Amino acid sequence: MPTETTAAATRTRHRTARPAKVRKGVIRPEFVPPAPPLRGIDQLAGWLRKDGTRAVTVVTDPAVAEQPVTTGILAQVEAVGITPALVALDGPTGLDAVAESAALLAPDELVVGIGGGTTLDFAKLAALSARHPDFPRYLTAPQRSGFLVLPAALGSSARVLAVPTTLGTGSELGTVACFERDGGKLLATGPCLRPIAALWAPEATETLPGELIADGVLEALFRTVSPYAGDPTELPEQDAEVESLAARLVVAGYEVAALRAEHRPVPAELRLRIAELSGESQIGRINIGRSPYAVKCWAMANELSTTLNLAKMRTVSALWPVLWRHTLAGDTRLGSPARIHRLWTSLRTAAPWLSDDPAAGLLQLMRDWRVDREVRADTGLIDRATTRIMRGWGAGLPILDELSAADVRALLTEATEPASGAPSPVARGPQTRTDAARRP
Repeated sequence: MPTETTAAATRTRHRTARPAKVRKGVIRPEFVPPAPPLRGIDQLAGWLRKDGTRAVTVVTDPAVAEQPVTTGILAQVEAVGITPALVALDGPTGLDAVAESAALLAPDELVVGIGGGTTLDFAKLAALSARHPDFPRYLTAPQRSGFLVLPAALGSSARVLAVPTTLGTGSELGTVACFERDGGKLLATGPCLRPIAALWAPEATETLPGELIADGVLEALFRTVSPYAGDPTELPEQDAEVESLAARLVVAGYEVAALRAEHRPVPAELRLRIAELSGESQIGRINIGRSPYAVKCWAMANELSTTLNLAKMRTVSALWPVLWRHTLAGDTRLGSPARIHRLWTSLRTAAPWLSDDPAAGLLQLMRDWRVDREVRADTGLIDRATTRIMRGWGAGLPILDELSAADVRALLTEATEPASGAPSPVARGPQTRTDAARRP
């Protein structure tokens, strides 16, 4: 590792004795829960009749366009006398494509999104663009921040019925959407982005590979615990809910790991339970009163994944233990050491074989779940990712405002492995024979 990077890492590790800054806003208590998801494709026709919609466009990931989940939903729409339009997203999904799709929609048309987070986010943005002609200007307004807060005037939901075919994102119940602009990905948030309804169906995730199910459980766990660990505020009721939800996710993750080790499929009941837990992590109740700027890892992982063209959970998995390791060493800019320890003590009641050191235990959990967290990058790519991170989330912006470019570069270097050559022991973390033997 270059000398300059080592020095930057040392500065990051030891610059800890700083008073906490005034919290820049919290998630307010005006919480409106989403409607309970429909369970099963056969529930859709009845819901459509109650909704009274007269036009439906089905937007689907091309991988499932001819799968039972899509054919079943099309049949349910036709059963109420509506001929649906079908759009398979087999091309770009940026803002130009959103605008093209929105131009074909009526303002009150229902968009049924069938797919992963990218497809569901596309459906939300297209439906809102059709309903509110001025909506696109919020997405295209000049700004450098990667975080866009949409105004309440845009309403409390999108005319979208979301059918997730992946696990972990929780987009079907969430008030966020990612979109591409200027070669990067931005995160928009606002009540208007929550789908008017969601549908969970076993057919939707029946062919989902085991490794993606494991990634999905980890994503839901990351989303559940990160605001808790990143914000030092004591919120007894919400804290208890986070600890309970996180423990249930750990149990589910180990169930998936055991099935994968035996080369057995993940049954519908477990996939549905994971969807429920993921949705619970997304709807917002557990974060009432927390700072919306507490999750440092997501911002860095988002830009690193874009720079390297990797799945976001790959970069999250690489960075998360590193940030915890620095936090536990005393760098309170990245989170609360005391709250990480308390959370981990709670999680070890569900998985007592995990190390009592939270950062080492987190690495152990990822190995047990066989999560791919290898990220390789040369110094040029790390520099490029650092520039993107500072532009979108730091240099005065509230999420990373206390971190310098040198701090961020050091964290990325520690979390990644050289583009060629032997893996970095620092990035891998410690591994004992006991850890290796325990891995499913």
